[in-house]
Amino acid sequence: MRLTALDEAAEAIGLRKNQAVAEARAICPKLDVVEEDPAADRRLLDGIADWCDRYTPLVALDGRDGLFLDITGCTHLFGGEKALLQDVLSRLFQMGIDARGAISSAPGLSWGIARFGNGDVIADEEMELVLSPLPVAALRLEEETVAALQKLGLKQVGDLIHAPRAPLARRFGAHLLLRLDQALGLDEEPVSPRRPVASLSAERRLAEPVQAEEDILHLTGQIALSLKTSLEERGAGGRAFELVLFRVDGRVFRVAAGASQPLRDPRRIAALFSERLQAVHDDLDAGYGFEILRLNVTRHEAFDAAQEDFAGDRQKNVSLAGFVDRVSARLGEDCLQSFHLCESHVPERAVIAAPAIRTLSSGKGPENSGVSWSRGERPLRLFPRPEAVEVSLAEVPEGPPESFRWRRMLHRVSRSEGPERLAMEWWIDGPDAGARDYFRIEDDTGHRFWIYREGLYGQLPPPRWFMHGIFA
Repeated sequence: MRLTALDEAAEAIGLRKNQAVAEARAICPKLDVVEEDPAADRRLLDGIADWCDRYTPLVALDGRDGLFLDITGCTHLFGGEKALLQDVLSRLFQMGIDARGAISSAPGLSWGIARFGNGDVIADEEMELVLSPLPVAALRLEEETVAALQKLGLKQVGDLIHAPRAPLARRFGAHLLLRLDQALGLDEEPVSPRRPVASLSAERRLAEPVQAEEDILHLTGQIALSLKTSLEERGAGGRAFELVLFRVDGRVFRVAAGASQPLRDPRRIAALFSERLQAVHDDLDAGYGFEILRLNVTRHEAFDAAQEDFAGDRQKNVSLAGFVDRVSARLGEDCLQSFHLCESHVPERAVIAAPAIRTLSSGKGPENSGVSWSRGERPLRLFPRPEAVEVSLAEVPEGPPESFRWRRMLHRVSRSEGPERLAMEWWIDGPDAGARDYFRIEDDTGHRFWIYREGLYGQLPPPRWFMHGIFA
């Protein structure tokens, strides 16, 4: 067993990471050791990353114990870079987290200063001066590389900055020079955020936290009103929204809602979250209240503005879309299903079900799918999987059955129409898939069925019959 993390008291008595626990106990017999829980550590780091979204949406995870924040264009909202850094560290300290941080134009330099130096705001002209006295481990190198550099007497980054590059590259590889250039800001290193960045966003910071659901919805409508102008300038409407609630103790709640059609109306946007908040009511613990509310537009589409006519047809469409939005927000996208056609003549593949909230938005209903209906008559109810039937006697070679048994009941055929031959799709079913001969059949009691024969009489294997649908 080895030590994976140390507090300041353990570091003060000379303990180090990766040290054996037995050796550490020999140095300090009263050493308090807690078993590592990587999953809990990751949840804590994810929670801190969510909390850091209040400063910038570009938050990236850095290994097991660090975060990168791209604060470009955000510092003026907090009084400058120094004020932002102080605010982050002081708030984390109040939550019981002792963190270190640094601000610079190079993520690699900020990483090294935060872990091996005194966290501060580093100007571009000071980067080499601040980096030089740091140990080579500040360059995010592997332990083997760090040990090899120290054996050669290259213990500080300044020793590498002024050393010839060609021998370093031959001895340690190009990765060493890449890390050095990244720390000096000579090689750009982008920060990959852990969450998609919203296309539009607006927030409200509150002097007094709110807890009541009515207050949250009222503020959501006000924030949506501030987004309306930006959406109009883009000629777009929001399709997917996210309400981010920052609780005073640092926990962050995210509530997502979607719309079947692009939205700008603040009242309809607030109504979406009214349904969502009721659906997640038990999981949304307001605690001592929320101090920041943010509304993100995570996806938007072109907004086709049209004047309503006197017949009110447009109002009917809005009512349908609003109904789909409210029900989908309350019960989930899959609760309402719609059907649209696909480019396939195989009956079970010609129509598929999809969430209505997506079908309305994309216009993929049967009338707008670009696929024409089959000219042949189709049953009202089509089985998802054809069911086998027993046929004792049929007109050969291509006639309908005289009687058949399906679900333990015998049906005698009085009328029939067919066959309608449908070839299978060889690129899906394979080149050996046979054709189907469909018959519309009515039995002596008036029930109408859609059955098909797979295979032909006089050939091997013998033909099989299947029930595929029922007519009204």
